[in-house]
Amino acid sequence: MESTNQQFFPQGSSFSRRNVLRAAGLAALVPALGGLAACGSGKPGESAGGSSAASGVTTLQFWHRTFTPVENKWYAEIVKKFNESQSAIKVVDTEVPADAWDQKMKAAQAAGKAPDVYTFSGSIQEAVDAGQFYELDKVVAADKLGEILDAAKPISAVGGKFYAYPLLLEPQTVLFWNKDLLKAAGVNADQGPKTWDELLAACAKIKPTLADGQYCIAPASDGATFAWSSVGQQYNFSGHTALSDDWKSPNINDDGYKSLMDKYKQLWDNGYMPKQPLAAYVEGKDFGQQKVAFKVSGSWMMSEIGSDYPDLLEKTGVGAFPSAADAEGRGATTLGNFKWVIDAKSKGSEAAGKFITWALADDPQNLVPFFTGTQFTKIPVRQSVQDAVAATDGAAKAPWSSVIVKDILPTGIPEPKYPWDISLAVGTAMESVMKGAASASDAIGTAEKSIKTVIDKDGLAAKAPAK
Repeated sequence: MESTNQQFFPQGSSFSRRNVLRAAGLAALVPALGGLAACGSGKPGESAGGSSAASGVTTLQFWHRTFTPVENKWYAEIVKKFNESQSAIKVVDTEVPADAWDQKMKAAQAAGKAPDVYTFSGSIQEAVDAGQFYELDKVVAADKLGEILDAAKPISAVGGKFYAYPLLLEPQTVLFWNKDLLKAAGVNADQGPKTWDELLAACAKIKPTLADGQYCIAPASDGATFAWSSVGQQYNFSGHTALSDDWKSPNINDDGYKSLMDKYKQLWDNGYMPKQPLAAYVEGKDFGQQKVAFKVSGSWMMSEIGSDYPDLLEKTGVGAFPSAADAEGRGATTLGNFKWVIDAKSKGSEAAGKFITWALADDPQNLVPFFTGTQFTKIPVRQSVQDAVAATDGAAKAPWSSVIVKDILPTGIPEPKYPWDISLAVGTAMESVMKGAASASDAIGTAEKSIKTVIDKDGLAAKAPAK
């Protein structure tokens, strides 16, 4: 296994805790947050490209967030390869840090200097409503758009039209477990608990076997993290998320939401989870240091284990997050994502469409290095790319890849299209119930008022997605 670890997780390179936190956590915590820094040959704030010099070459500005080193290298290389593949279009690549993206992009858009093509995370609904994106159907062939898997279409299209081409899907709620700690407690270590009842029963067995400073599980524990990481769980327990289908009213006052909140309260009250986080939700330090038997995080955490804690690689179990007893096949994870979009004001939309097609929608081999480099922890959005990645030598040595693609992806749900403040209201309610600051009924009542304020302020009833 040592050679496998070296192959997948070269020391010091791709997946330090800092990189995982920056690349995965910031993107998920605040929708549309990413990164902007002049690390490429372009300059943030430069006028949008699409310009044609006397030579007839169209220049496009492409901005992408700073990710892990492996991802940053892929972005640089894919632009370089595209530029070398033809002579009519020149793409100028600009890498931009995550904590500056939102501010810089808004400033660029306000000045009419947004890049032609850029990366985007979270729901596209509001941006499409605001007319920020160019319609891809006009510049990307229908058969190329048709390859996008059904699971990725809700994050790419609005009203039957495509406005984004997805690069990946990424489960935001995955259960990891330390096989040795489970075995020591007489708990099945070959597969994780399938339901919350099984999880709570496992924790009851595990807790007495742990040393001081060790805990059964490290789940989300604050309102902001609950806001994005628990959306799939909300659907799992209730069969819906926080708004009515017509977006006219909150939809969280039911037994499903109350039961979900109660489950977390049981983890808290029984001492199964730490009262103060031992690590951020998006990183695996607490699991790597064997301070918890179970860890809840996104699929990306597996890469950190292999990089920073290689001795744990064979001792780590990976599975779908536990379900409600009556979930009826519904999964419990939200599918995070990253997409490429064309700015609505780009003067080079035709050229931008060719760039996106070549990089994301054509030869699967253009994308294979991205998914192998990120250690099979992310999901391609085209079947042909999934097949090409699965055929690589490394895929057979990464059993978590099959779990993510076959066991978690099919029942995952897309990120919600409604505003972030609605998710935050639910997350805040979950935290207050878990910590005993409010009853479920009172916390839900407070959240309903906050959600209704957002509905009225943003006129959401007129923006509800078509069924």
